[in-house]
Amino acid sequence: MERIDHPFYQLPEALVEEMLLQSQKVGDFLLNSLTEINKKKEAYRKELINVGLLKRVAELPHVPSPTTCGVDGSYVVERLMSTDLVAVAAVAIEGLTPPSEKREWEKPFHKMFINPVSHNPDITVIVRGIMWEMEMILAAQAPHDIVFIDGSITNPFLNLNAAISKLGDFENTEIGKTLAKYFEDFLESYWKIVCSNRSDKLWVGIPKYTSKREIGKQLKWPENFDDRAMLTSILKAGEYIIPVKYEQPKEKWHIAMSGLKNYYKPEFDKKLEQIVNTINNLHVCYYKPHTYTPALRIEVPQSITSNKYQLSSLLHAVSFQCGTPGIMEPYPLFIADRMVKNLSKAMPAFRQTATRRIAEHYEDDLSEIFFNMTSYRTENGK
Repeated sequence: MERIDHPFYQLPEALVEEMLLQSQKVGDFLLNSLTEINKKKEAYRKELINVGLLKRVAELPHVPSPTTCGVDGSYVVERLMSTDLVAVAAVAIEGLTPPSEKREWEKPFHKMFINPVSHNPDITVIVRGIMWEMEMILAAQAPHDIVFIDGSITNPFLNLNAAISKLGDFENTEIGKTLAKYFEDFLESYWKIVCSNRSDKLWVGIPKYTSKREIGKQLKWPENFDDRAMLTSILKAGEYIIPVKYEQPKEKWHIAMSGLKNYYKPEFDKKLEQIVNTINNLHVCYYKPHTYTPALRIEVPQSITSNKYQLSSLLHAVSFQCGTPGIMEPYPLFIADRMVKNLSKAMPAFRQTATRRIAEHYEDDLSEIFFNMTSYRTENGK
């Protein structure tokens, strides 16, 4: 029997042959780049050691294993004929509990929003803003010693600025009201996350994808690879790069508060100013906990640069939560990511439930319901 799940099924034979040929060229290019880096790997290591950037976790003070939590979110926009159906969810998952810890969350904590919205090309910007609001609120509420945020710690700020700037087009819609309603809690939560100077609690960003090159630019490394890719090859298990200053964008950090209108409060400005000042002093370190994990980029507050006990607690937490081969990020982020990514798979069931509800009460031609509730394109993210 012919297999219809084959990756090349229904593709023209000539197209497949050309794709395979192009793939071989890509492989050759990457092979040459990796070989070049591998030849100079020891030289790069010595360079890092000589400038005092490369250290071993074993040299840090011993600390008890902290409790951890991971927060992640996802969104789906289904483009129907008559409307757009949007869904947003964020979940907070407790990490592997240290042997000495008795407290635990009984179940994952979450926030979600689902609603129909009129067609608008900017809907994804608003939905992404709501997702980050939900994530930051959950992260701020987590009682754990260390809270891992999926992605850069600056992503919420950037995405909320984009969403607020588009809010005027959605001010009379349910989704626009939801974004504005959550903003005050988001601002309070984000201020708590980035401006906290507590020595017993940390919020850190762990992006899977990054193009940043703070180390590479400082040491004039080849531009073919970002820092995370380079350091995955250079660092050995248990080694880390001490926190260095986060690479700042050319434009100043800001949020277009004029978009909030009726929801604006004067006290927002003071908190925003404090947030911007803190982000300007954000730091980043890299850590390779095990031979079977890549180097992890960890975005941290400036305070950690002078607190070896706090840095030790963070790196020991990362190592403990990455203790299983095949999981290439801290365990709670891995589980949270798997949970929220299933949001797109669940959307057909949500749509079917709504369709059945309409059919039960619709008194005209049922084919209209079928056409209007058919998904013609789906967008999802994070």
